[in-house]
Formats: sequence, C-alpha cells, structure tokens
Amino acid sequence: MTGPAAAELASRAHTLLRGRGETLAVAESLTGGLIGATLTGVPGISAVFRGGVIAYATRAKADVLGVPAALLAEHGAVHPDVAVAMARGARGLLKATFGLAVTGVAGPEPQDGRPVGTVYTALAGPDQRHRVLELRLEGDRAAIRERTVESALSLLLDGVSETTAN
Repeated sequence: MTGPAAAELASRAHTLLRGRGETLAVAESLTGGLIGATLTGVPGISAVFRGGVIAYATRAKADVLGVPAALLAEHGAVHPDVAVAMARGARGLLKATFGLAVTGVAGPEPQDGRPVGTVYTALAGPDQRHRVLELRLEGDRAAIRERTVESALSLLLDGVSETTAN
C-alpha cells in the first residue's frame, strides 16, 4: 500500500496528463503493481492511464516488454538501460504517450550484483526521448517499494512537465 505522498503525486500526474490529452502506461518489477494501484486510486484516471505490465521475472521483461535478451544477459535485470527498455516497451505495447518503468532490488538479498535498495526508474516519451533515475534507497522491503513508487511518479511529473516547455 502506498501513502498520501504517492497519492498526491498520482493525482497531480492525472491532472497534468489529462490537461494535455496524453496517456500513460507502466512497467513494474519490484513494485509488483503498486504504481498501477496508486494511479487507479485517482478518480477519473481512466482518461489517461492505459494500463500496466508487472514483469517481475527477468524472462517476462524480454518476452512481454521487448527488453533485448542480450542486454539482460550482459547486465541483468537491474540496470538503467533495462529500465528505459521497459518504459519504451510499455509505451509501445499499450500505445501510450508516456511509458514509466521501475526495476530494482527490494531485498532481502542482492540481485545481479546490485545491493538491496538499488533501483532504476525510467520515463519514455515521444520522439524516443527518455529520462532515467538511479536510486539508492534504505529501509526494509516495504519502505524501498514505497519510495520507488514516489520517485517514479515524481520522475513522471518532471518529465511530462519538461515536454510541456518544449
């Protein structure tokens, strides 16, 4: 479950996207659907939210979202380029203006040589533009997942706002 900060960010994202007539799709790994759940808690979100993919297994990232198998083999699932590929995959699959993705290690054990708390979130938009953010989060599994949702929604707001200025 996410808290009030994430709910406020989701509401702001809804308002911004709706005002622009744009849409969003998500690809989630470590959050397991928390971003989608937070977004769908906003009344009227169906006007902008196309849906999401929970690609928890590495193989699902390749099979469903089109993350290159060679990228996964070389770097593992917790890598900034994987986050970007997931965001682009969700955007294309669900035919959305923006794709938002998260991949990382919530714990309890490291993964792909990355310590617990390593998270990458990415936003893919029109014209192949993208943003990626690396996070080093602390706390237990629930806290890492909650902070990931908040960080991803903040990245969404910043990225969409930036495209407004251009």
